[in-house]
Amino acid sequence: MSYYTDYDNETEIELYDNLKERSDVDNLANLFEIITTTEHLEKAYTRNAIEADPYKKECLKLISQFKLAERAVKMDVSDFMELYQMDCPLAVDRLLRSGVPATTLHAISDDRDMTVLVQEATEKFITALDSLNLGQRAVDELQPPVSELMDALTRVPGYNADSNNNAAAKIELWLQRLNDMRASEEMDDDDIRQMTHDISASYEAFRRFLASRGRTASR
Repeated sequence: MSYYTDYDNETEIELYDNLKERSDVDNLANLFEIITTTEHLEKAYTRNAIEADPYKKECLKLISQFKLAERAVKMDVSDFMELYQMDCPLAVDRLLRSGVPATTLHAISDDRDMTVLVQEATEKFITALDSLNLGQRAVDELQPPVSELMDALTRVPGYNADSNNNAAAKIELWLQRLNDMRASEEMDDDDIRQMTHDISASYEAFRRFLASRGRTASR
């Protein structure tokens, strides 16, 4: 049996009295820690207190940990945050909505040559489409290549700023959709067909964007 001491009222509050209840308390504490840590990380990144690469590394780790912790608790995360009065809007956006680091969705500086960045984005398009065409449909199979595609697109200078050719918004929506699902869940046939169509259309839009700037993307 374990107790928490309320020093203001000089009383002890029972937390659990068996191993199962202890496990439940530990799971809740773990989820609480992950959410608050993510909030602090996001604030540090917005203040330029952490560089993009270490931010991305830590954020990906927290997102992965959150997925596991979310499964372990027996309540909705939004209800959990309301119950424990957690004011963590940045963590909510990162963990519950986008499911990917901010660097994946928003352009960051990249010193590599434009040709290298274009080639990398092209390869990510092909990888994502190959995953779909090979019949992969589980969330934990599809999210990585789609996330890597989004990350590569945001690194291409000028692409996000071009509203006519920029099709990254559709890819971002699919990332959000995948994040709303559990890792073991699978997309149905209609979703796979629509995702394939949207990524293919985005690839053609990307090629038009490059052509308008005198560049090409090899198939």
